Amino acid sequence: MNKTILKPAVYIIGAGPGDPELLTVKAARILSQADAIFYADSLVPKQILQDCIGELIATGNKTLEEIIPIMAEKVRNGLSVVRLHSGDLTLYSAIYEQMRALTTLEIPFELIPGISAYQAAAAKIGVELTVPELVQTIILTRVTGAASTVPPQEDLASLAAHQASLCLYLAARHIEKAQNELLKHYQPDTAVAICFRVGWPDERFWLVPLEQMSKVSQENKLIRTTLYIISPALNASLSKRSRLYDPEFNHLFRPA
Repeated sequence: MNKTILKPAVYIIGAGPGDPELLTVKAARILSQADAIFYADSLVPKQILQDCIGELIATGNKTLEEIIPIMAEKVRNGLSVVRLHSGDLTLYSAIYEQMRALTTLEIPFELIPGISAYQAAAAKIGVELTVPELVQTIILTRVTGAASTVPPQEDLASLAAHQASLCLYLAARHIEKAQNELLKHYQPDTAVAICFRVGWPDERFWLVPLEQMSKVSQENKLIRTTLYIISPALNASLSKRSRLYDPEFNHLFRPA
């Protein structure tokens, strides 16, 4: 692995859903070399930290006002710092306010993306979420919770109207309400993949009809770290195929 010396900066890394082998090569390299790693201890499995030689600082019990000054001080002292988040930095990672604070303090930072839970979950259950002539759109969304409010124009029922592959994050505590909203547009027998702690050693998956999504969640006491994939692709016929590799389809790299 390339041992390029890290510059004094904050490296904000997406750890992926939990499996250490789903870290990007770049993320693994930086983690193995950084002087300090600030990590969300309730969301990042310890296996991801096994090759770290730097100081490990858990942040589950800290506020942003406590974390930022410590990271800034270390960078000013010439150290490389990792801010390790679970999942994909572009989704529900609360990095916007951290970037803004680091910019105000003139602390350099770099973003290293991670695999999203919906990608890892789809791979685990063996499904492509965009099937020709059936569904070609993926919607990533959540429901309003204690930490964040969904804008009115993005309410779940309006998104469900597209009947696309819908990946629902952070909804387990509100699953009965979510199911009722989804049923306004999806058929009751639409397949739903319930994906619990994707990428962790105790991960579990259920494939159920939409009308049973709430019941199965409650029976298994799922209240956090659960992703729901609602999609026609989950019960699609394998007879449908993309034209990309069809012998009768010609394109720039495979002319007639």
